[in-house]
Amino acid sequence: MTRPAGRKPTAFDRDLVLDSLGGWRGMVDVSLPTIAFVVANGFGGLTVGIWAALGTALLVFALRLLRKESLQQAVSGLIGVAIAVAIARASGEARDFFVVGLIRNAGLGVVLLGSALVRWPLVGVAAEFLAPSHLGSMVGHSLKGSLRSRARERVAEVRAEDRAQDDAPVEKQPDAAPERHWRTDRRVMRVYTWLTLLWAATFVVRAVVQGFLYWRDEVALLGTSSLVLGLPVTGAALVVTLWAVARLHRHRAAETP
Repeated sequence: MTRPAGRKPTAFDRDLVLDSLGGWRGMVDVSLPTIAFVVANGFGGLTVGIWAALGTALLVFALRLLRKESLQQAVSGLIGVAIAVAIARASGEARDFFVVGLIRNAGLGVVLLGSALVRWPLVGVAAEFLAPSHLGSMVGHSLKGSLRSRARERVAEVRAEDRAQDDAPVEKQPDAAPERHWRTDRRVMRVYTWLTLLWAATFVVRAVVQGFLYWRDEVALLGTSSLVLGLPVTGAALVVTLWAVARLHRHRAAETP
């Protein structure tokens, strides 16, 4: 297996992935309306909880707007809160604030499990789309470094490569051997399958725990479980995934003569 001539590895960085998700602060911002709802509902009832959640979501949106930060996470959070409070308001039950998240977790868990069973693990599909392992773009990946410094370094590298390519004489390259598809590599498939099952488990566990608490009408515990099983678990799963994918890139790069 050889790389196609003239084809350069795709830049990939854990911080860039986090930035596309809104960053750690963006994921924390999404949690704030839930905290506000649970606390306000406990003290003042459903109506107070609804207004507290909406007010917090709007405040997060306004602060991001004033700071000229990415609004992706704030907008999606605002829409999600609006849907959640609309359902809770219509039913008159505070527990229904969490019903959308419960259904989403169950659905994602089932889809991820199904993709692993049919041997098209979705984690592999996503990873190979973002950073194909045969290009080895994550060979030097580590869990250290900041977004700004790594991004600046990558920009400088790309500019230097472009200048060198422009100055270099054009030579006819021989035809490259066809690339080996990642699904034909047993080790790659095994790792991607386990990673997909890991992510499926995170969603299924959330759905089971929240489903039980929803059935028991434990609003405070529903909020707590959504927070505890949300950001910390997602962060841990993301770190494991990036570590495993980096190892796969080194594995496939070692196969390249």
